[in-house]
Amino acid sequence: MRVLHVLDHSIPLHSGYTFRTASILREQRALGWETFHVTGSKHQGAKDLAEETADGLHFYRTAKSRGAFAKLPILNQLEVINGLERRLSEIIPQIKPDVLHAHSPCLNGIAAIRAGRKFGIPVVYEVRAFWEDAAVDHGTSTENGLRYKMTRALETHALKRADAVTTICEGLRRDIVERGIPASKVTVIPNAVDIDKFAVGGEADQDLKRQLGLAGHRLIGFIGSFYAYEGLDVLLRAVPALSARAPDLRVLLVGGGPQDANLRQLAKDLGIADKVVFTGRVPHDQVQKYYDLLDVLVYPRLSMRLTDLVTPLKPLEAMAQGRILAASSVGGHRELIADGKTGILFAPDDPAALASKVGELLDAQSTWPALRLAGRAYVETERNWPVSVARYKNIYGQLTGSKLKAA
Repeated sequence: MRVLHVLDHSIPLHSGYTFRTASILREQRALGWETFHVTGSKHQGAKDLAEETADGLHFYRTAKSRGAFAKLPILNQLEVINGLERRLSEIIPQIKPDVLHAHSPCLNGIAAIRAGRKFGIPVVYEVRAFWEDAAVDHGTSTENGLRYKMTRALETHALKRADAVTTICEGLRRDIVERGIPASKVTVIPNAVDIDKFAVGGEADQDLKRQLGLAGHRLIGFIGSFYAYEGLDVLLRAVPALSARAPDLRVLLVGGGPQDANLRQLAKDLGIADKVVFTGRVPHDQVQKYYDLLDVLVYPRLSMRLTDLVTPLKPLEAMAQGRILAASSVGGHRELIADGKTGILFAPDDPAALASKVGELLDAQSTWPALRLAGRAYVETERNWPVSVARYKNIYGQLTGSKLKAA
Protein backbone atom coordinates (compact mmCIF):
# COMPACT_ATOMS: atom_id res chain seq x y z
CA MET A 1 0.00 0.00 0.00
CA ARG A 2 1.41 3.36 -1.09
CA VAL A 3 -0.17 6.39 0.60
CA LEU A 4 0.52 10.03 -0.27
CA HIS A 5 -0.30 12.28 2.70
CA VAL A 6 -1.24 15.88 1.85
CA LEU A 7 -0.51 18.21 4.76
CA ASP A 8 -0.74 21.84 5.84
CA HIS A 9 2.63 21.80 7.65
CA SER A 10 4.95 19.24 9.19
CA ILE A 11 8.01 18.60 11.29
CA PRO A 12 10.55 20.04 11.87
CA LEU A 13 7.89 22.54 13.02
CA HIS A 14 6.44 21.63 16.42
CA SER A 15 2.67 21.63 16.94
CA GLY A 16 -0.08 19.21 17.86
CA TYR A 17 -0.77 18.92 14.13
CA THR A 18 2.80 17.91 13.24
CA PHE A 19 3.12 15.49 16.16
CA ARG A 20 -0.12 13.71 15.22
CA THR A 21 1.07 13.49 11.62
CA ALA A 22 4.46 12.06 12.54
CA SER A 23 2.85 9.45 14.80
CA ILE A 24 0.43 8.35 12.08
CA LEU A 25 3.19 8.08 9.50
CA ARG A 26 5.48 6.03 11.72
CA GLU A 27 2.72 3.65 12.73
CA GLN A 28 1.61 3.18 9.12
CA ARG A 29 5.19 2.36 8.20
CA ALA A 30 5.31 -0.12 11.07
CA LEU A 31 2.35 -1.83 9.36
CA GLY A 32 4.50 -2.24 6.25
CA TRP A 33 2.89 0.53 4.18
CA GLU A 34 4.88 3.02 2.11
CA THR A 35 4.08 6.60 3.03
CA PHE A 36 4.91 9.76 1.08
CA HIS A 37 4.31 13.31 2.24
CA VAL A 38 3.72 16.73 0.71
CA THR A 39 3.00 20.06 2.42
CA GLY A 40 1.13 23.00 0.93
CA SER A 41 2.52 26.48 0.46
CA LYS A 42 1.50 27.56 3.98
CA HIS A 43 4.25 25.45 5.53
CA GLN A 44 6.68 27.90 7.14
CA GLY A 45 9.97 26.07 6.69
CA ALA A 46 13.29 26.67 5.04
CA LYS A 47 12.91 28.89 2.01
CA ASP A 48 12.83 27.51 -1.51
CA LEU A 49 13.30 23.86 -0.56
CA ALA A 50 11.59 21.52 -3.01
CA GLU A 51 12.16 18.56 -0.68
CA GLU A 52 13.28 18.13 2.93
CA THR A 53 13.99 15.29 5.34
CA ALA A 54 13.12 15.74 9.01
CA ASP A 55 13.50 13.13 11.73
CA GLY A 56 13.69 10.32 9.19
CA LEU A 57 10.62 11.42 7.20
CA HIS A 58 10.93 12.87 3.71
CA PHE A 59 8.65 15.73 2.66
CA TYR A 60 7.90 17.30 -0.70
CA ARG A 61 7.36 21.05 -0.32
CA THR A 62 5.16 23.38 -2.34
CA ALA A 63 6.55 26.76 -3.37
CA LYS A 64 4.78 29.84 -2.08
CA SER A 65 2.65 31.63 -4.62
CA ARG A 66 4.07 34.81 -6.08
CA GLY A 67 1.15 35.41 -8.40
CA ALA A 68 -1.07 38.45 -8.60
CA PHE A 69 -3.59 37.02 -6.11
CA ALA A 70 -1.08 35.90 -3.46
CA LYS A 71 -1.80 38.83 -1.12
CA LEU A 72 -5.52 39.26 -1.76
CA PRO A 73 -8.01 37.87 0.79
CA ILE A 74 -9.96 34.78 -0.32
CA LEU A 75 -8.20 34.70 -3.70
CA ASN A 76 -4.95 33.89 -1.93
CA GLN A 77 -6.61 30.74 -0.54
CA LEU A 78 -7.50 29.68 -4.06
CA GLU A 79 -3.84 30.17 -4.93
CA VAL A 80 -2.95 27.74 -2.13
CA ILE A 81 -5.30 25.13 -3.63
CA ASN A 82 -4.07 25.67 -7.18
CA GLY A 83 -0.40 25.57 -6.18
CA LEU A 84 -0.84 22.36 -4.22
CA GLU A 85 -2.79 20.75 -7.07
CA ARG A 86 0.07 21.56 -9.45
CA ARG A 87 2.60 20.10 -7.00
CA LEU A 88 0.54 16.94 -6.65
CA SER A 89 0.41 16.61 -10.44
CA GLU A 90 4.22 16.63 -10.43
CA ILE A 91 4.60 14.12 -7.60
CA ILE A 92 1.88 11.57 -8.31
CA PRO A 93 3.39 10.22 -11.58
CA GLN A 94 6.67 9.63 -9.72
CA ILE A 95 5.18 7.96 -6.64
CA LYS A 96 2.16 6.19 -8.14
CA PRO A 97 0.22 6.13 -4.83
CA ASP A 98 -2.74 3.85 -4.21
CA VAL A 99 -4.46 6.43 -1.98
CA LEU A 100 -4.31 10.20 -1.47
CA HIS A 101 -4.81 11.06 2.20
CA ALA A 102 -5.43 14.78 2.70
CA HIS A 103 -5.45 16.31 6.18
CA SER A 104 -7.13 19.53 7.33
CA PRO A 105 -7.68 22.24 6.30
CA CYS A 106 -10.11 21.87 3.41
CA LEU A 107 -7.66 23.62 1.05
CA ASN A 108 -5.61 20.42 1.12
CA GLY A 109 -8.71 18.29 0.70
CA ILE A 110 -9.90 20.19 -2.38
CA ALA A 111 -6.48 20.08 -4.04
CA ALA A 112 -6.21 16.34 -3.36
CA ILE A 113 -9.72 15.67 -4.68
CA ARG A 114 -8.92 17.49 -7.92
CA ALA A 115 -5.68 15.55 -8.32
CA GLY A 116 -7.38 12.31 -7.38
CA ARG A 117 -10.00 12.78 -10.08
CA LYS A 118 -7.30 13.64 -12.62
CA PHE A 119 -5.25 10.50 -11.92
CA GLY A 120 -8.03 8.12 -10.88
CA ILE A 121 -6.87 7.75 -7.27
CA PRO A 122 -9.28 7.53 -4.28
CA VAL A 123 -9.09 10.32 -1.70
CA VAL A 124 -9.41 10.20 2.08
CA TYR A 125 -10.04 13.57 3.72
CA GLU A 126 -9.17 13.82 7.43
CA VAL A 127 -10.77 16.56 9.52
CA ARG A 128 -8.79 17.53 12.60
CA ALA A 129 -10.79 20.68 13.36
CA PHE A 130 -13.06 23.08 11.58
CA TRP A 131 -10.70 25.91 10.82
CA GLU A 132 -13.52 28.44 10.56
CA ASP A 133 -14.11 27.93 14.30
CA ALA A 134 -10.42 28.30 15.12
CA ALA A 135 -10.39 31.55 13.12
CA VAL A 136 -13.19 32.91 15.32
CA ASP A 137 -11.12 32.31 18.45
CA HIS A 138 -8.01 33.84 16.86
CA GLY A 139 -9.99 36.94 15.93
CA THR A 140 -9.47 36.61 12.17
CA SER A 141 -13.13 35.77 11.54
CA THR A 142 -16.54 36.24 13.15
CA GLU A 143 -19.03 33.41 13.61
CA ASN A 144 -21.50 33.36 10.71
CA GLY A 145 -19.64 36.21 9.00
CA LEU A 146 -18.84 36.08 5.28
CA ARG A 147 -15.41 34.50 5.68
CA TYR A 148 -16.79 31.99 8.20
CA LYS A 149 -19.58 30.94 5.86
CA MET A 150 -17.24 30.64 2.87
CA THR A 151 -14.77 28.49 4.80
CA ARG A 152 -17.61 26.29 6.07
CA ALA A 153 -18.97 25.91 2.53
CA LEU A 154 -15.54 24.87 1.22
CA GLU A 155 -15.23 22.36 4.07
CA THR A 156 -18.60 20.81 3.24
CA HIS A 157 -17.66 20.76 -0.45
CA ALA A 158 -14.54 18.71 0.36
CA LEU A 159 -16.43 16.37 2.69
CA LYS A 160 -19.05 15.58 0.04
CA ARG A 161 -16.53 14.88 -2.70
CA ALA A 162 -13.96 12.85 -0.81
CA ASP A 163 -14.24 9.08 -1.21
CA ALA A 164 -13.91 8.58 2.55
CA VAL A 165 -13.76 10.90 5.55
CA THR A 166 -11.92 10.45 8.82
CA THR A 167 -11.89 12.69 11.86
CA ILE A 168 -10.35 12.77 15.31
CA CYS A 169 -13.38 12.54 17.61
CA GLU A 170 -17.10 11.88 17.92
CA GLY A 171 -17.96 15.57 18.28
CA LEU A 172 -16.57 16.36 14.85
CA ARG A 173 -18.11 13.20 13.41
CA ARG A 174 -21.58 14.28 14.54
CA ASP A 175 -21.15 17.71 12.97
CA ILE A 176 -19.95 16.17 9.69
CA VAL A 177 -22.95 13.84 9.53
CA GLU A 178 -25.28 16.77 10.27
CA ARG A 179 -23.96 18.39 7.07
CA GLY A 180 -25.50 15.58 5.06
CA ILE A 181 -22.46 13.31 4.81
CA PRO A 182 -23.46 9.61 5.10
CA ALA A 183 -22.49 8.24 8.51
CA SER A 184 -21.06 5.14 6.83
CA LYS A 185 -18.53 7.34 5.05
CA VAL A 186 -17.07 8.83 8.26
CA THR A 187 -14.61 7.02 10.55
CA VAL A 188 -13.12 8.32 13.81
CA ILE A 189 -9.34 7.92 14.09
CA PRO A 190 -8.88 9.31 17.60
CA ASN A 191 -5.96 11.26 18.94
CA ALA A 192 -3.57 9.02 20.84
CA VAL A 193 -0.18 8.94 22.48
CA ASP A 194 3.00 6.97 22.01
CA ILE A 195 2.99 5.02 25.25
CA ASP A 196 6.71 4.25 25.05
CA LYS A 197 7.55 7.96 25.24
CA PHE A 198 5.78 8.50 28.56
CA ALA A 199 6.80 7.07 31.89
CA VAL A 200 4.81 7.06 35.11
CA GLY A 201 6.31 8.34 38.35
CA GLY A 202 8.65 11.14 37.29
CA GLU A 203 9.95 13.02 40.31
CA ALA A 204 10.20 16.80 40.66
CA ASP A 205 13.59 18.37 39.99
CA GLN A 206 14.08 20.24 43.26
CA ASP A 207 16.85 22.42 41.82
CA LEU A 208 14.51 23.60 39.05
CA LYS A 209 11.78 24.19 41.60
CA ARG A 210 14.10 26.37 43.65
CA GLN A 211 15.24 28.27 40.54
CA LEU A 212 11.60 29.12 39.84
CA GLY A 213 11.09 30.29 43.43
CA LEU A 214 8.63 27.50 44.12
CA ALA A 215 10.39 25.42 46.76
CA GLY A 216 8.02 24.24 49.46
CA HIS A 217 4.88 24.94 47.43
CA ARG A 218 2.22 22.69 45.96
CA LEU A 219 1.78 23.40 42.26
CA ILE A 220 -1.06 23.39 39.79
CA GLY A 221 -0.70 24.62 36.24
CA PHE A 222 -0.83 24.32 32.50
CA ILE A 223 1.71 23.40 29.81
CA GLY A 224 0.96 24.37 26.22
CA SER A 225 0.05 27.27 23.95
CA PHE A 226 -1.73 30.27 25.41
CA TYR A 227 -4.75 30.63 23.13
CA ALA A 228 -7.91 32.38 24.31
CA TYR A 229 -9.98 29.18 24.04
CA GLU A 230 -7.72 27.47 26.61
CA GLY A 231 -9.41 29.59 29.29
CA LEU A 232 -6.30 30.34 31.30
CA ASP A 233 -7.90 33.59 32.45
CA VAL A 234 -10.50 31.43 34.26
CA LEU A 235 -7.68 29.65 36.07
CA LEU A 236 -6.11 32.94 37.15
CA ARG A 237 -9.46 34.30 38.37
CA ALA A 238 -9.80 31.17 40.52
CA VAL A 239 -6.45 31.73 42.26
CA PRO A 240 -7.67 34.06 45.06
CA ALA A 241 -10.23 31.49 46.22
CA LEU A 242 -7.72 28.64 45.89
CA SER A 243 -5.09 30.59 47.82
CA ALA A 244 -7.52 31.25 50.65
CA ARG A 245 -8.10 27.51 50.86
CA ALA A 246 -4.47 26.46 50.30
CA PRO A 247 -1.98 29.27 51.12
CA ASP A 248 0.97 27.13 50.01
CA LEU A 249 -0.45 26.74 46.48
CA ARG A 250 1.20 28.32 43.44
CA VAL A 251 0.32 28.30 39.71
CA LEU A 252 2.88 27.43 37.03
CA LEU A 253 2.14 28.39 33.41
CA VAL A 254 4.58 26.90 30.91
CA GLY A 255 4.52 28.06 27.30
CA GLY A 256 3.47 31.14 25.39
CA GLY A 257 1.19 32.39 22.68
CA PRO A 258 -1.25 35.14 21.73
CA GLN A 259 -2.64 35.54 25.26
CA ASP A 260 0.72 35.69 27.06
CA ALA A 261 0.80 39.46 27.68
CA ASN A 262 -2.89 39.59 28.61
CA LEU A 263 -2.48 36.81 31.17
CA ARG A 264 0.55 38.44 32.78
CA GLN A 265 -1.36 41.71 33.08
CA LEU A 266 -4.39 39.92 34.50
CA ALA A 267 -2.24 38.34 37.21
CA LYS A 268 -1.08 41.83 38.21
CA ASP A 269 -4.60 43.25 38.11
CA LEU A 270 -5.88 40.44 40.34
CA GLY A 271 -3.05 40.97 42.81
CA ILE A 272 -1.77 37.42 42.38
CA ALA A 273 1.47 38.03 40.47
CA ASP A 274 3.41 36.60 43.44
CA LYS A 275 1.42 33.37 43.20
CA VAL A 276 1.81 32.74 39.45
CA VAL A 277 5.03 31.85 37.62
CA PHE A 278 5.25 32.29 33.85
CA THR A 279 8.21 30.38 32.43
CA GLY A 280 7.81 31.41 28.80
CA ARG A 281 8.39 28.82 26.13
CA VAL A 282 10.82 26.06 27.07
CA PRO A 283 12.81 23.72 24.77
CA HIS A 284 10.83 20.64 23.78
CA ASP A 285 13.36 18.32 25.39
CA GLN A 286 12.92 20.15 28.72
CA VAL A 287 9.12 20.03 28.91
CA GLN A 288 9.07 16.77 30.88
CA LYS A 289 10.87 18.45 33.79
CA TYR A 290 8.01 20.92 34.10
CA TYR A 291 5.37 18.20 33.98
CA ASP A 292 7.20 16.53 36.87
CA LEU A 293 6.88 19.69 38.98
CA LEU A 294 3.08 19.85 38.83
CA ASP A 295 0.80 18.20 41.38
CA VAL A 296 -2.32 18.87 39.28
CA LEU A 297 -2.61 19.80 35.60
CA VAL A 298 -5.53 22.11 34.86
CA TYR A 299 -7.24 22.43 31.45
CA PRO A 300 -9.88 25.18 31.79
CA ARG A 301 -11.02 25.38 28.15
CA LEU A 302 -13.86 27.80 27.46
CA SER A 303 -17.21 26.53 26.18
CA MET A 304 -17.58 27.21 22.45
CA ARG A 305 -18.04 25.26 19.22
CA LEU A 306 -14.31 24.62 18.87
CA THR A 307 -13.85 23.13 22.34
CA ASP A 308 -17.17 21.27 22.37
CA LEU A 309 -16.38 19.52 19.09
CA VAL A 310 -12.63 18.88 19.27
CA THR A 311 -10.67 16.63 21.65
CA PRO A 312 -7.28 17.98 22.75
CA LEU A 313 -4.09 15.94 22.99
CA LYS A 314 -2.61 17.34 26.21
CA PRO A 315 -4.93 15.51 28.66
CA LEU A 316 -4.02 12.21 27.02
CA GLU A 317 -0.32 12.98 27.46
CA ALA A 318 -1.00 13.76 31.11
CA MET A 319 -2.84 10.45 31.60
CA ALA A 320 0.00 8.58 29.91
CA GLN A 321 2.31 9.92 32.62
CA GLY A 322 -0.08 9.00 35.40
CA ARG A 323 -0.76 12.66 36.14
CA ILE A 324 -3.63 14.10 38.15
CA LEU A 325 -5.75 16.37 35.97
CA ALA A 326 -8.75 18.65 36.22
CA ALA A 327 -10.58 19.98 33.17
CA SER A 328 -13.62 22.01 32.22
CA SER A 329 -16.61 19.90 31.19
CA VAL A 330 -16.68 20.98 27.54
CA GLY A 331 -17.58 18.33 24.97
CA GLY A 332 -14.00 17.66 23.88
CA HIS A 333 -12.95 16.95 27.48
CA ARG A 334 -16.01 14.84 28.29
CA GLU A 335 -15.11 12.56 25.40
CA LEU A 336 -11.70 11.89 26.97
CA ILE A 337 -12.09 12.17 30.73
CA ALA A 338 -14.35 10.07 32.95
CA ASP A 339 -15.21 12.41 35.83
CA GLY A 340 -13.95 11.00 39.12
CA LYS A 341 -12.25 8.06 37.41
CA THR A 342 -9.49 9.32 35.11
CA GLY A 343 -9.65 12.96 36.20
CA ILE A 344 -12.15 15.52 37.44
CA LEU A 345 -14.41 17.88 35.50
CA PHE A 346 -15.68 21.33 36.52
CA ALA A 347 -18.21 23.71 34.97
CA PRO A 348 -16.59 25.76 32.15
CA ASP A 349 -16.16 29.54 32.22
CA ASP A 350 -16.64 29.56 36.00
CA PRO A 351 -13.67 30.46 38.27
CA ALA A 352 -15.66 29.55 41.40
CA ALA A 353 -16.42 26.07 40.05
CA LEU A 354 -12.76 25.57 39.14
CA ALA A 355 -11.60 26.69 42.58
CA SER A 356 -14.11 24.44 44.33
CA LYS A 357 -13.39 21.26 42.36
CA VAL A 358 -9.60 21.70 42.25
CA GLY A 359 -9.60 22.58 45.94
CA GLU A 360 -11.53 19.38 46.72
CA LEU A 361 -9.07 17.40 44.61
CA LEU A 362 -6.08 18.86 46.48
CA ASP A 363 -7.74 17.85 49.77
CA ALA A 364 -8.40 14.29 48.58
CA GLN A 365 -4.94 12.95 47.85
CA SER A 366 -6.04 9.49 48.96
CA THR A 367 -7.93 9.25 45.63
CA TRP A 368 -4.91 10.12 43.51
CA PRO A 369 -3.39 6.62 43.10
CA ALA A 370 -6.64 5.28 41.60
CA LEU A 371 -6.91 8.29 39.26
CA ARG A 372 -3.35 7.76 38.08
CA LEU A 373 -3.88 4.05 37.40
CA ALA A 374 -7.17 4.54 35.57
CA GLY A 375 -5.79 7.30 33.36
CA ARG A 376 -2.76 5.29 32.35
CA ALA A 377 -4.88 2.19 31.70
CA TYR A 378 -7.19 4.21 29.44
CA VAL A 379 -4.42 5.36 27.13
CA GLU A 380 -2.72 1.96 27.17
CA THR A 381 -5.86 0.15 26.00
CA GLU A 382 -7.77 2.71 23.93
CA ARG A 383 -5.72 5.80 23.11
CA ASN A 384 -2.42 4.54 21.71
CA TRP A 385 -1.27 4.90 18.11
CA PRO A 386 -1.29 1.21 17.11
CA VAL A 387 -4.98 0.98 18.09
CA SER A 388 -5.91 4.24 16.35
CA VAL A 389 -3.94 3.73 13.13
CA ALA A 390 -5.23 0.17 12.70
CA ARG A 391 -8.59 1.76 11.81
CA TYR A 392 -7.14 2.96 8.50
CA LYS A 393 -6.87 -0.65 7.30
CA ASN A 394 -10.56 -1.01 6.46
CA ILE A 395 -10.77 2.46 4.92
CA TYR A 396 -7.83 2.04 2.58
CA GLY A 397 -8.77 -1.56 1.87
CA GLN A 398 -12.31 -0.68 0.82
CA LEU A 399 -11.11 2.15 -1.43
CA THR A 400 -8.52 0.00 -3.18
CA GLY A 401 -10.30 -3.34 -3.10
CA SER A 402 -7.57 -4.97 -1.04
CA LYS A 403 -7.36 -6.53 2.41
CA LEU A 404 -4.60 -4.86 4.37
CA LYS A 405 -2.67 -6.71 7.02
CA ALA A 406 0.22 -5.80 9.21
CA ALA A 407 3.62 -6.68 7.76
